[in-house]
Formats: sequence, structure tokens, C-alpha cells
Amino acid sequence: MYFPDRLKIGDEIRVIAPSRNINILSQETIDIAKKRLNNLGFKVTFGKNVSKTDNFMSSSIEDRVNDIHDAFSDRNVKAIMTAIGGYNSNELLNFIDYNLIKKNPKIFCGFSDITVLLNSISSKSGLVTYLGPHFSSFGMENGFDYTQEYFLKSLSQKEPFEIESSELYSDDLWFLDQKNRKFLKSPNFSSLNNGHAEGELVGGNIASFSLLFGTEYMPDLQGKIILLEAHSETKIQHFDRLLQSLIQQKGFNLVKGILIGLPQIDCNITQIDLLKLIKRKKELSTIPIISNLNFGHTTPNLTLPIGGVVNITASEICNVSVIRV
Repeated sequence: MYFPDRLKIGDEIRVIAPSRNINILSQETIDIAKKRLNNLGFKVTFGKNVSKTDNFMSSSIEDRVNDIHDAFSDRNVKAIMTAIGGYNSNELLNFIDYNLIKKNPKIFCGFSDITVLLNSISSKSGLVTYLGPHFSSFGMENGFDYTQEYFLKSLSQKEPFEIESSELYSDDLWFLDQKNRKFLKSPNFSSLNNGHAEGELVGGNIASFSLLFGTEYMPDLQGKIILLEAHSETKIQHFDRLLQSLIQQKGFNLVKGILIGLPQIDCNITQIDLLKLIKRKKELSTIPIISNLNFGHTTPNLTLPIGGVVNITASEICNVSVIRV
């Protein structure tokens, strides 16, 4: 694995829409996001096809692939952020030029459906990618400090850092009402299986990650620590079968650990549910598993390197540190 250059003040960030197009965002959200990134010292530009629309709230495969290739080819662009997630970025996998990406390494960041691209790009090109906020996430007026802090830690510095839980979290439709937000106390990191491990990260949204199972784009699981998080449509029974399918993938017997993000409230996945699910699977009995991390579809969001190295300790007091970012 190799790392892109760090993000510096004055760098250009290119926003692309490889899943749903940017039209789904309000102009207010776009303006706030652009202003926040500008205030951090970055220049924001947009792919030429981000606003194109078809019947699937997206644009053509060719247009979306062209924006990916243009962003990686443009020497002025230092980081690429996805506008928002969706459901169809796996359409692009057969048409991406992974050698072009390997020759022009740069930061690539997003989450949700973008899990597909993060892991396939990392697997096919060797480039470390980043599970982190979309461009749209930067349009959040309140409750964004934690997201911004870890975005900069992961993308602007090389030093290792420890991950701490956010004091508060939210699972509200913040983009509909920026003034009246509902914040809840974040639960502490919880050990579902004790142990210690160190390894490279893969994964992200469990439903999106499962789209890679059995394909040439699936990352090698041997020696890895897997990130998993559930969005609102993933109930406990869905999480269960997706996890079982993951367990049946080649190389899972050599997985070193699992980190689980806070599930959305509508998932109705409790810690007791997760604990019962984990304990019934013998394949998981020897690896450390920690839940309640701040990544995924709740906010705020960590930025974590796919292909970077983390050190985890699951016990009465859990510890997660990024040691190669």
C-alpha cells in the first residue's frame, strides 16, 4: 500500500459525483460546504458532470468515470471528495483505469455507497483511500467539529493519533432543518470480543462492501481489520446475513479484528443484539471486536484510511489508534 501526499493549505479539492449527482443537495448546503472548505484554506472545484441527471438520480457511467479520471489526471487536484452517496457506484468498476490512478495517487474520500470505490481502488491500485465525510457533510452548520478534526488529522498529518469517542452524536435529517437539531450522548466504545490486534483497514458500509464479495475488486482479507457500519435499511437480520457472507469470504480466517460503527437509530440494532450475534459465530471467537465508533451514517464522522494501519485493544477500556495514516 502507498499513501497519497498530505493535504496542505492552498490545495485544490475536486468534488465528483460517482453515485447520486450533486443536484440532490440544496444550494444552501453546497454554499456552506464550499465556504467551510475555503475557510480551511482549500480551493474547491467541481467535476464537469456532477450536475448531469438521468432517471436514476445519477449520470451515465461514462460521465461518472470521466470525472474520476479527470480528477486523478489533473495535476492541480490534490484531493477528491464525493458529493454524496447513493447505490450504483459499482457500475463503474469495470471501466475505471486503475493504472492511471496508480500513476497519479491522491486523496480519495467518501462513505456509504462510496465504500465500493474506496475498497476497489485500494485493492486494484494499492492506493490508500479514506472512509470519511462527503462534500455534502461539510454543509452541516452545527455538530461538525469532531468530523473536521479527524478529517484534518487523517488527511493533513502523518503522525499517528488515538481515536476518541465524540461527546455527542446525531441521527437527524440535519439538511432539512439546520437550526433544530437533536443530539444524543455518544455511547462509549464497547468490546464485543476481547483481544488485541494490529492491521490494515478495509471495509465501510456493510451492505455496500458486500457488493464486492466474490469479485476481482474484493480486497484481500488476510491480516486485515474490518470496518463495518449499518445504515437505516439494515436491520439486525440483514446485518447478520451480510456478516455471515463476509465470514465465508476467502481469507477471513486470517482477519485480525473488526470495528463496528454506530448504527442508525432506525436499524434497531442494540449492543445486546450485536453481542448475541457475535457470540453465536464460532469464526469470530478469537478476534477482538469493538463497537460504537463514530463512522458511518450517523454524525459526526471519523476519517479512516482504507489500507492504513490501526492498533486496537478490546477490553473493559477499549483503545483504537491509527498508526499509519
